[in-house]
Amino acid sequence: MKTLRLIAAGFVFAAFFAVSAFAQAAAPTTRIGLVNTFVFEDPKAGITKLVTASNSLESEFKAPGAELQTMYTRIQALQKELQTLQEQVQSGKVPVDQKTVSLKSEEYEKLGRDFKFKQENLKSSLDRRRQVVVGPVWLDVMKAMQAFAKDKGYAVILDGTKLEEAGILMAFDEKHDVTKEFIAFYNARPAGTTAAAVKK
Repeated sequence: MKTLRLIAAGFVFAAFFAVSAFAQAAAPTTRIGLVNTFVFEDPKAGITKLVTASNSLESEFKAPGAELQTMYTRIQALQKELQTLQEQVQSGKVPVDQKTVSLKSEEYEKLGRDFKFKQENLKSSLDRRRQVVVGPVWLDVMKAMQAFAKDKGYAVILDGTKLEEAGILMAFDEKHDVTKEFIAFYNARPAGTTAAAVKK
């Protein structure tokens, strides 16, 4: 249940090295932080509001997701059966009913088409619901990140996860990883507090 990566990577690459150049030219007190946004939705160590929203979305799509998984399991089973039948035909040692092969092939092709159709529809529905259920929480998290950066004196905070995926982040000093610190900062806010209300 996650295409413009190359274009985005080019932008991040430029942004990352622009930040690096800035850091070299800036005063020694300039601070740059990294966060692992993947951890934000971790059930145990993540951002509570984000985990709750994600769990709600997962529950909403549990039934159609299970249906899709069942179809996929059947497709895999049919594929294995057809492969076995093909091997039997090639060996000539075991009689093979061509009608059986034909029926299973038809079922395999039809199920494959149905699976692709349902998968695409489910993905579209999931993306739309994610914007509604999880989107507002992520927006608040990003606003809180701004408040956190200002409060803690960070000139910039980078998404280490995306940098690593793009092949840009090769290594870093763990002391610059502020993931846990930010999660604690966000989770400690009173319920209903908006990012704009957070002050030093």
